Amino acid sequence: MSTPPRSGEKSQVGEVRSADRGVSSPQLMRRANRQALLQHALGAEAFTAADAMAATGLTRATVLGVCAELEQAGWLEEAPAERDGAAPRGRPARRFSLRAQAGILLAVDAGQHTLAAHAADLRGRELAAERLVLEDAPLVGDDLEAGAAAAERRLEALRALLDRVSARAGARGPVDAARAEGSHDAAGAVDAPAAADGRGTAGALRLLTVVGVPAPVDAEGRSPSGDAGYWPAMNPGLVAALDGPVLVENDANLAALAECAHLGRSGTDADHLAALLMGERFGAGLVVDRRLLRGADGGAGEMRFLETVLGDPRGADGVAALARRWALEALEAGETSAALSALPAAELGAKDVFAAARDGDALAGAVLERIGDRLARIAMILSSLIAVDTVVVAGAIAEAIDPVLEHAREALPRIGTPPLPQLRASSLGRDVVVRGALELALTRLREDPLALLATDPVQDPHPPTEGNRTS
Repeated sequence: MSTPPRSGEKSQVGEVRSADRGVSSPQLMRRANRQALLQHALGAEAFTAADAMAATGLTRATVLGVCAELEQAGWLEEAPAERDGAAPRGRPARRFSLRAQAGILLAVDAGQHTLAAHAADLRGRELAAERLVLEDAPLVGDDLEAGAAAAERRLEALRALLDRVSARAGARGPVDAARAEGSHDAAGAVDAPAAADGRGTAGALRLLTVVGVPAPVDAEGRSPSGDAGYWPAMNPGLVAALDGPVLVENDANLAALAECAHLGRSGTDADHLAALLMGERFGAGLVVDRRLLRGADGGAGEMRFLETVLGDPRGADGVAALARRWALEALEAGETSAALSALPAAELGAKDVFAAARDGDALAGAVLERIGDRLARIAMILSSLIAVDTVVVAGAIAEAIDPVLEHAREALPRIGTPPLPQLRASSLGRDVVVRGALELALTRLREDPLALLATDPVQDPHPPTEGNRTS
């Protein structure tokens, strides 16, 4: 697959933004020229004026003029001349390249129990990473005051984590929202700082933060008030609560974007794919016809229907929860397991069950077989309902999921009829959501770079931020 599936709103590339209405035609033309040059620079390692002319259709004078402006602003830099071993003839053509270290993208997995944040440059190369295990999960249920306090602690922890990873990556701070949205002079001079040493990331702008949360997310970055308060606790208005331009997305959707990009780069078809995050709860990111399915309030891929379909009031429990629950139920029913019986019930976890199964424990093996059967049924439901042909098991659990996948593959022919979906274990590990967040950030940057690369001076130091708006 040559391009990643689309997530969220329609692309702004090639369209007149709301901030551009009323702008004169020469100004719009200047902006269009800048957009075209930046998009070309984002897709090329280095280029000459002739390369840019061929790619954009602009004249040589326009290309050189815009490149000079962007170079002066700090977004482009001169690249070394190509050397093919032959003696040079005449003056070599100037070559330009994107100054990837001039801006920083933040990719975040804001899980229930763990926060992870990575900072990357404009090429997607990792600059820094931070991870934090939360001491207490946000409370949900009837105690609204306690839940609100826990959500606030979670938010403060996330802000501190973003500040740390930004500082490690050399970020100067978030681009002000007013500048990121642009103004009637958006075609004017691009204002970006040069790095302190001309090469590193010191003073780089923090351009965009993409956050994955375990909750449905609509196109404006909001989560509905459902699931006994769990969803708003996971996403307590993060778009407005965090600094700078922010995109919030469902974590399983980001996992799907990461898997599609990863498979596409290896030449594997990923046009119809479900990415299953299988930790404490099942969640699915669904890609059909290379488009990410969202649904009302971003609820596509929520797995609560399993409670009815499977006749289990906890049908949406993920692999970790199932392994723990079914192992404890078997022990309480009188089944024996030397490895698991020795553990206190409160401490028994999925890792213990998987380890015992590897060592030949019969009870643990039976639990993994049950999980495999459930996975096969879920895969068959998704395949029959929306015609995905690949189901990828993603998240940290994917590293140990092979025994479960073997049982699931054996179960598929018993519970369904062809065509049967292909079951895969993700190779992206625990950072799959962060990888998806970075893919989305890069996609937005490439689609509309001028929506993120700061333009003109700020007039309102505290502009309002509404929704997932970066243009």
